[in-house]
Amino acid sequence: MACPVICCSLLQIHKVITVRERSQIANAIVDACRQVGFVYIIGHGIDAATLEAAFAIAKRLFDLPIEDKMKAPHPSGGAVHRGYSYPGLEKVSQETNASVDVISSLRQVKDIKESYEIGSDNDDEQPNIWLPEEVLPCFRSLTTDLYWKCFEIAKDILRLLARGLGLEDEDYFVKLHSGNYNQLRLLHYPPVPAGDIESHKSSRMPAHTDWCTMTMLFQDDCGGLEVEVPNNPGVFVPAPPIKDALIMNVGDLLMRWSNDYLKSIHHRVGLPPTDFGDRFTGPDRMTRARYSIPYFVAPDPRTLVECLSCGASQTTPAKYPPITWQDYRLMRAATQY
Repeated sequence: MACPVICCSLLQIHKVITVRERSQIANAIVDACRQVGFVYIIGHGIDAATLEAAFAIAKRLFDLPIEDKMKAPHPSGGAVHRGYSYPGLEKVSQETNASVDVISSLRQVKDIKESYEIGSDNDDEQPNIWLPEEVLPCFRSLTTDLYWKCFEIAKDILRLLARGLGLEDEDYFVKLHSGNYNQLRLLHYPPVPAGDIESHKSSRMPAHTDWCTMTMLFQDDCGGLEVEVPNNPGVFVPAPPIKDALIMNVGDLLMRWSNDYLKSIHHRVGLPPTDFGDRFTGPDRMTRARYSIPYFVAPDPRTLVECLSCGASQTTPAKYPPITWQDYRLMRAATQY
């Protein structure tokens, strides 16, 4: 089983196309989101040069000395998710309202990754934490530009999701997402001995779902992303890189809005696949470094997320109580930092 590839280009929706053609694109995306929860999208509108520059500056960022990266440190706790996180600071899990003992147990296995979180400068609740310009020139301008380019693509996808779900207002989700509360994340997985991952001495990114409405992911050519097979818990399949494609996946909020019609699926980052000779080196089978750039699309903080009329019926009542995005985010973040 593999993640589906939507071969129709999202660029089509900016051209004069028929209602039927638009509906076909929308239905294809929603069908993939329903069956798998993950879908590759090509022709999304972010050009190869922009992506190349983004990955290049991410590598320059993570190649900096730790003392320079720590000039923009992630704040303590999970309420504000911005700035630089060193390897082992963040512990990804599905736990909510976990006890101190549970959290301590989870942290016995460190996540070997580092990240830098970027939001909108219009977000007063989670203000950005920027490196000084002289430490990494053009970092702020380049990542801010990418942030807003990603939001333009996100609005296209949100409209198609609304249409594919049968909502009367194609802008239903767009109206709830100003773009000011999304998150752009630069991720680096340093080389690690394969045995450490296989023996669970350490991890890269444990299995989890994304908290937000949806995620748009760009990844390098290393591989390692795995997606759980729906209705077969614990069985994961690779989601290998496709050059210049983005992977869109359903987040928890979209699953709650659709009453589980669309699936927020567990996914993780493990070892790179073994069918390429450059994935491991030396007697310790050191992995290659991996870089990825996810963009988390989220509504405005006080948006009430509750089951849409298209998702509930007398035979299928609402499965989740209403909750604001702000409350849901803080609940999920509580055990992570």
